[in-house]
Amino acid sequence: MDAKKKAYQLLKEWKGDDYIVGLGVWDQLGKLVVKYGSKVLLVSMNTYLKPLTDAAMESIRSAGGTILLDQAVPGAKPNAPREDVYRLETYILHYQPDVVVALGGGSTIDACKAAIALAALGSFSGPELDSYFGTGLITKAFEESGRTPIPFVAVETSASSGAHLTKYSNITDPVAGQKLLIVDPAMIPAASLFDYETTLTMPVAVSIDGALDAIAHTFEVFCGAKPETYDLAKALAETAIELTISYARRVIEDPADKEAREALGLATDLGGYAIMIGGTSGAHLTSFSLVDLVSHGTACGIMNPYYAVFYSPAIQSQLKVVGELLANHGFIENKVEFLNGRELAIAVSEGLIAFGKSIGAPTRLSDLEGFTEEHVERILTAAKDSKLSMKLQNMPISMTADDVDLYMAPIIRAAVSGDLSGIRNK
Repeated sequence: MDAKKKAYQLLKEWKGDDYIVGLGVWDQLGKLVVKYGSKVLLVSMNTYLKPLTDAAMESIRSAGGTILLDQAVPGAKPNAPREDVYRLETYILHYQPDVVVALGGGSTIDACKAAIALAALGSFSGPELDSYFGTGLITKAFEESGRTPIPFVAVETSASSGAHLTKYSNITDPVAGQKLLIVDPAMIPAASLFDYETTLTMPVAVSIDGALDAIAHTFEVFCGAKPETYDLAKALAETAIELTISYARRVIEDPADKEAREALGLATDLGGYAIMIGGTSGAHLTSFSLVDLVSHGTACGIMNPYYAVFYSPAIQSQLKVVGELLANHGFIENKVEFLNGRELAIAVSEGLIAFGKSIGAPTRLSDLEGFTEEHVERILTAAKDSKLSMKLQNMPISMTADDVDLYMAPIIRAAVSGDLSGIRNK
């Protein structure tokens, strides 16, 4: 089956009518929103997203909705800093909307997820965000308090993190330069819409970051897949990686290529699906400590080839699948079927690095402007934080905090130099 058709099929089987997706679906936004109420708090950026913001307000009003404040509330800055969560919570508490609509990329959507939870639970669980970081804490608080969140509709405008589909909310502490994570089914939007045509005006750099995130999500989940999710994780990874490798270069060459934009949108959506059936691991954990230097998807794209060598004893079948895709597109010269063990992992890692270079992405930490030894220490310190321990546990070859200096440090050093040979296997 054609990769695009396969992607649409997978998304339909997953989300059904709760997700409106494709080219030219924008006119369905208003009807989708007013199903949840007429008083709408619209969160968006009235700068580069102003044309889409105006179109969203017109669609919602035409369907019978009322835009509170008669304008959009500003969304979040990159990486969803915590102060934006508190600001959005204030709007929700003051204006008491029937439904919150976030229009934007992952940062604005993630900030709205956290703000809605905080507005509902702040007087029960406490007003500080630190009480909510972790897994399942918000659902537990809703059950104990008997409260319910305001319905949330996510309108994605950027092929990136899949935030409009998932249970994740990534929030950054800008002072510490560290990203923290909420993982909870209560974070899943009630409904979502993504018209891939909206990505035609997105900067190419943003789209490439999203493409690398699509590979990271599906690859990491596939590497850590359990027997009961292996086949689905394989289908998601094969489809998303095929779409990304086939179309990323086309977006660079012609940003107005609708077919290519659609393909990258589908790939990132499959990445969102993947992280709902399994967890990400090492590359995502490392990316949380690089928020002051580089976008999330690119950070993960840099790191996955290096973690793949460490994981190699546990992911031979996954490496064969990904290696065949890379070989079919000319990024691996040797015949993958004849490779095994660490040799296979190095070939696949070098193929991923070659693909990254082909689209102008950095492939070493030392390629990042401003990267210093302090970032290495920040990465290793964060990896020992109990709030992020899920990422260590999700690794195909798991680590504990005690393993970080022995096994993760060589991975990070390899990613600085680009030399895979120094990575230790456990």
